[in-house]
Amino acid sequence: MPEIILKNVTKTFDHTNAVDHLNLVIKDRDFITLLGPSGCGKTTTLRMIAGLETPTSGEIIIDGHSVFSSEKGFVLPPQKRNVGFLFQNYALWPHMTVLQNITFGLENLNWEKEKIRERSSKLMKMLQIEEYKDRYPAELSGGQQQRVAIARTLATGPRILLMDEPLSNLDAKLRMEMRSELKRLHMETDSTFVYVTHDQLEAMTLATRISLMKKGKLQQFDAPLTVYNCPSNAFTADFIGNPSINLIPVKVESRQEQEVLLHMGSASIHFHALDSMEAEKGESLLLGIRPENIEISDEGTIEAKVYSALPSGMETVVKLDVLGLILTAVVFGDREFHINDKVKIRFRSRKNHLFRHDEEGRRIASGELD
Repeated sequence: MPEIILKNVTKTFDHTNAVDHLNLVIKDRDFITLLGPSGCGKTTTLRMIAGLETPTSGEIIIDGHSVFSSEKGFVLPPQKRNVGFLFQNYALWPHMTVLQNITFGLENLNWEKEKIRERSSKLMKMLQIEEYKDRYPAELSGGQQQRVAIARTLATGPRILLMDEPLSNLDAKLRMEMRSELKRLHMETDSTFVYVTHDQLEAMTLATRISLMKKGKLQQFDAPLTVYNCPSNAFTADFIGNPSINLIPVKVESRQEQEVLLHMGSASIHFHALDSMEAEKGESLLLGIRPENIEISDEGTIEAKVYSALPSGMETVVKLDVLGLILTAVVFGDREFHINDKVKIRFRSRKNHLFRHDEEGRRIASGELD
């Protein structure tokens, strides 16, 4: 399977950079998610890889061959890039059966009938849609249509499968099932998947690496757990994780080597950095604490009041009024909380983060609290 390389790729619409000097190396057999809020440039990036959109500048290389180069003035058309594109609305032919939809592209490529039969049979078995082969798209559920669209896209044996939010039209339960199917399919096909989504849970559960974008710029490109545990900036920390991380304004009261005393409201807490740290006395920063690192316990030293509680069975998301700040905690199990209950909390000494309190929000340290 091929490697995909994007070198300083920029796409400009009406003097605005939808994608701004993007550099990515997508390795063989990777499952990459292009993640970010609406308008961040993720779909534009996918379409440029497919050849459906022409970059303004930069270079795109697939399997060692340049498919676009602004310097050389070269653009390889989509049909010659050997990539499959799975659209959000599936785009199945309504007047064709499942089997006809899958074999349509192969017939246009003049494959032999026996090879078409073998290929379509293998794909239908892989995607568990054999029993629907004589049905029309209107007779299928959303999940079944999704499987047919995948089978049709894979039929010609593309080296790369590009997917633009393919699960967004499905209900929550079906989306979860299809995520499992896509992950299994990635392993079975041994292909390179590039997948656009705005759903961070989808990105975390599917990807081998996440490419997080904001306003056309790459924020971080790492394995999901690396992005979660070592976010490059405050935007990444806030976007990845559900419930979202608590970002608390703090001020550095004092510093001694790898330890700083942080002023948070009327309380002070110690932060011990586990790596290098750039914080200076008097500096205003953001302290990032994941909800699972806030423990509601009688042994806690900080008083809080329950602002709201959202039980879901396995866990309860509790909003807490702490020193005038609203913080989010996650409590596992079936413990009950009521609004205005007074509780005590403590911060677990797991990895927490300090970020610059500016537009860039760069992470300057990770460490433990006490």
